[in-house]
Amino acid sequence: MAFYIMRRLVSVIAVMAVVGIFIFLLLRLAPGDPAAIMAGRDATAEMIADIRERLGLNEPLPVQFVHWSLGILGGDFGTSIFTGRPVLELMSQRLEPTLSLSILTMIFSVTVGVAFGILAAWRTGGLIDRLLTAFSALGYSVPVFVIGYFLIYFFAMRTQWLPVQGYKPIESGLGPWFVHLILPTVALGLGFIAFIARVTRASMLEVLSEDYMRTAAAKGASSYAMLVHHALKNASVPILTVIGISFAYMIGGVVLTETVFNIPGIGRLVVDAINNRDYPIIQSVLILTSGLYVLINLTVDLAYTLIDPRIRY
Repeated sequence: MAFYIMRRLVSVIAVMAVVGIFIFLLLRLAPGDPAAIMAGRDATAEMIADIRERLGLNEPLPVQFVHWSLGILGGDFGTSIFTGRPVLELMSQRLEPTLSLSILTMIFSVTVGVAFGILAAWRTGGLIDRLLTAFSALGYSVPVFVIGYFLIYFFAMRTQWLPVQGYKPIESGLGPWFVHLILPTVALGLGFIAFIARVTRASMLEVLSEDYMRTAAAKGASSYAMLVHHALKNASVPILTVIGISFAYMIGGVVLTETVFNIPGIGRLVVDAINNRDYPIIQSVLILTSGLYVLINLTVDLAYTLIDPRIRY
């Protein structure tokens, strides 16, 4: 097990190195000059050249990459081209809304999705199973922004039960904080609920057909014990896998959700940085989200041995 962990850590370092090179080259080779955008339409060639020199854009790409990599490893994510403020400071100010939305979405999606999947597997072919099948097809195919606009129209504009957009920090109270996150959480979580529920149903059906489940039923085990203690535990490996995969989809969904509901989070910061060709912000956010995704995959792989002792590396 220790050898496997060391091997995976080495692979994580290699993956992050490749991701870093790809992110750096992708932005540098994209069309458009950030110095010209920053200087404005009426800028002269001398002004653009001065800005390029000040930002280090005239240096060769390998030199720029080395400087950027050493800064990232040292905790220095650079300075925003347009605001002149440290990138880490800008991200820290936008971190709370994004973390709040992400954590609430995952809790909501996993809880509801696993529960729906268990019920559908237990009552396979029944009304709940058919409703779940229809909901899964609808929830997994409708884009996040369409669901968001529908929720805004019905729950905010028509009924005025919930706020249309915006975000309240947690310091203002748990009530306002939670109320402003209800619609974004539901809009972002419906697709994940459908995805997790379908995988949970399929895994549970496979486990429920095993001989030891029929033996447990013959011994008089209750439905709760069969579903939770026997079936769910043995079906948890693919469920845990799909939860980890869902995080990758949530990265893109957070950007759309924060834009629709006007939440000042990391997603909005990235959109503004892309429009302004602000290299340091885009690179920093991409490298951090990539690292977090790789870390979650590593955690999921290591958790397999804890939930299923039959797995050995």
